[in-house]
Amino acid sequence: MAQWWEKSIIYNLDYLANNGILFKNAFVTTSLCSPSRASFLTGQYASRHGVINNFSPWKAENVTFMELLKKGGYDTAFIGKWHMPGKGLPHLRGVDLFISFTRKDGQGDYYNCPLFVNHKPVSNNKEYITEELTDYALEFISQPRKNPFCLYLSHKAVHHDWKPPRHLKGLYKNEKIDFLAPESDKWNTWSGNNWLEGSMGSMHDIYKRYCECLVSVDEQIGRIIQLLNKMGILENTVIVYAGDNGYMWGEHRLYAKHWPYEESIRIPFIFFYPGIVKKPGKREQMILNIDLAPSLLQLAGIRIPDWMQGESFVPIVKNPLSPGRKSFMYELFKDFPFGGRVPPNKTLRTERYKYIEWQACRGPELYDLLEDPREMNNMIGTQKAKKIVPMLKKELEEMKIKYGAID
Repeated sequence: MAQWWEKSIIYNLDYLANNGILFKNAFVTTSLCSPSRASFLTGQYASRHGVINNFSPWKAENVTFMELLKKGGYDTAFIGKWHMPGKGLPHLRGVDLFISFTRKDGQGDYYNCPLFVNHKPVSNNKEYITEELTDYALEFISQPRKNPFCLYLSHKAVHHDWKPPRHLKGLYKNEKIDFLAPESDKWNTWSGNNWLEGSMGSMHDIYKRYCECLVSVDEQIGRIIQLLNKMGILENTVIVYAGDNGYMWGEHRLYAKHWPYEESIRIPFIFFYPGIVKKPGKREQMILNIDLAPSLLQLAGIRIPDWMQGESFVPIVKNPLSPGRKSFMYELFKDFPFGGRVPPNKTLRTERYKYIEWQACRGPELYDLLEDPREMNNMIGTQKAKKIVPMLKKELEEMKIKYGAID
């Protein structure tokens, strides 16, 4: 009889969400791989840590939460996609084991991706990258140790170009997709400048491949849960599952990331830790990628440094009624050529409104997310906007100063 962790079709992610916390309003401060990854690690906006696009190098002086955990007595490992440019992979402080890849400027390949283990090239043991990275993760977890451990497992999946493992190819081939935006139907992604991110076929066909890659991630998460359960430490282990940015699947006739719209800036975020989650379920409070670092430090009993700009979400985990942030700032910098079609912007997202200030090419935008959740009607120029915009603009300017994001 199959155990729950041996099933697939997103069953393992459901297990974590149903027995932990699913944050329904989790966002990134920059919807782009490299800046968002740096924000997860440092607890800072891109304006502060300096990785402002996929071509700006990681600064050696940046301090990660893993470095602070290492000083606090943890065994640490970073396994997977680093994707922050520089001269090869960095000598990352505070990490005992560093496994990553440099193929395709750090994007990696789904099949037969060359890896480096502590900067030394190694031969592939598995054909498929998601499985191979998980093998290394399982080896690290199972090592005899006296210290607690922190593992940062950073999968290539589910990034473009969506190549599922052989046993999952075609899993959703005959499935009908009726939950994407109406304007995404049969839209060919090989159009305009999308040759940098797209591939031949309709948006729906590509989305099916994306889902097949996600099932593979779920399978590998199941292997990790199974090992933790076998070792008797599952109930005392913090597990966080998150993505580094959202993605446009044809909504607004747009594709890829960068955009300050909801589909692009929202991310999945699951927190599992039976030790403190007394009331599993969903949370409506807004959290950000920069909130991960201070939250983990608080859980570990390590002082949160003043230079971290995120806020710990531990109080929200413990108490569903705990107040969360009322608004946040989103920022995007030039990312040519990949994001060349999306002008840099600073955006204020409150519980109800979104106010976008583009730095070039486009006029400001305002949306009422309560009445217009798909952001189809720009309110700028209306009587309602004339009353609201000055207040939102003032708050955005204050946030620019607070987070050091002055244009």
